[in-house]
Amino acid sequence: MNILYLHGLDSSLSIEKRAILEKYGAVYAPQIDYRKDTNSIKTILSNYNDMHINAILGSSMGGFVGYYIADALQRPALLFNPALAYRSVPQEIPNIANPNANLKHIVIGAKDKTIDPKTTLEFLSKSIGIDNYNINIRQDLEHRIPEEIFKEEVKEFFKKLCY
Repeated sequence: MNILYLHGLDSSLSIEKRAILEKYGAVYAPQIDYRKDTNSIKTILSNYNDMHINAILGSSMGGFVGYYIADALQRPALLFNPALAYRSVPQEIPNIANPNANLKHIVIGAKDKTIDPKTTLEFLSKSIGIDNYNINIRQDLEHRIPEEIFKEEVKEFFKKLCY
């Protein structure tokens, strides 16, 4: 299995979280400068066009990018606090047809002060019926994803995929 992990703004995939993901497959985690590349979705799609990606994971800005990459590749996605309704840096959103509903397991921190959970839920409510959403609102979660919560959610996500 090939897993594409998309980090948040000014972030990267930690060694500990990479180890969790590697239990499920090969992990590809490109370093993305969202501030310089306002077309990061197109860039990632171009860079991973020839690779068979099985699952997309993303956090915050990477959750935003992962949302659209999952649609383009028709692959399941695990998205932590995705910056869907608001981003502090501009990004182009390509017009991607989504003919089939693909699983999006979305984890939202109720205590997130960086990405307002209410605006994320409002954004998602506008596309209900288009995608297969599994939304987990965690009362114990802020914006940063602690390793233990990451591990729990990754396990739950891959269980849904039967891996």
